[in-house]
Amino acid sequence: MLHFYYGPGPNPIKIALFLAETGMPFEAIPIDTYRGAQHEAAFRAINPNGKVPALVDTDGPQGIPATLFDSTAILLYLAEKTGQFLGETQDRPQLLSWLMFVATGLGPFSGQAVHFQHAAPEGLDYAVNRYRREAERHYQVLNDHLDGRSFIVGDRYTIADMSAWGWLDRAARVMKNEDRPLERWPSLARFMDMMNARPAVERAHAIMNGHAFKTVMDTDARHAMYPTSFPPVSKGTVS
Repeated sequence: MLHFYYGPGPNPIKIALFLAETGMPFEAIPIDTYRGAQHEAAFRAINPNGKVPALVDTDGPQGIPATLFDSTAILLYLAEKTGQFLGETQDRPQLLSWLMFVATGLGPFSGQAVHFQHAAPEGLDYAVNRYRREAERHYQVLNDHLDGRSFIVGDRYTIADMSAWGWLDRAARVMKNEDRPLERWPSLARFMDMMNARPAVERAHAIMNGHAFKTVMDTDARHAMYPTSFPPVSKGTVS
């Protein structure tokens, strides 16, 4: 049995999409990150980094339970376990390359663009510009690659497409105040239209909506999400 630990966000929904595409049986276990559940000892035993998603496969290799964290690692594990969405053998180098492009570039820069535009204190113009422009640069790289292509790797739907979709689905947050955030990148817009037409996308969103997570970014949520940037206020402090 797969135990899928998830919360709201672009990385968990990638795993939800894989599970929806394959129909694999799983238990969805919500981790309310705005309430700080990712810092509890029981979850840290599964992911020492205190992030979602995480996965425990009680029927791991040779019958030994497997514990995984990081969406890219989980996608690779599940794809190899099922033999699905890996592309052709000759596509393996490109599959790994584009997975890492999302994991080390598109994802982190998009995430930081969201943070500095929506959560950080005002006045950090350099950081806003830095991460927003880098997110846009990664959009352009992927847009150029998808020109004339249906899929990111080879001519098949793979976990690279799922991984990119998870972050591109948040383009409206990354490209703050833009009504049509992918308009400047027509190949990305076409790619997202194709992805969102897949029936499994609706099922993935249903998985993610299976729990009423806290959504208000108040002081406690900021501390839970960004503890090094927003430390808790001492109860004895007088302002």
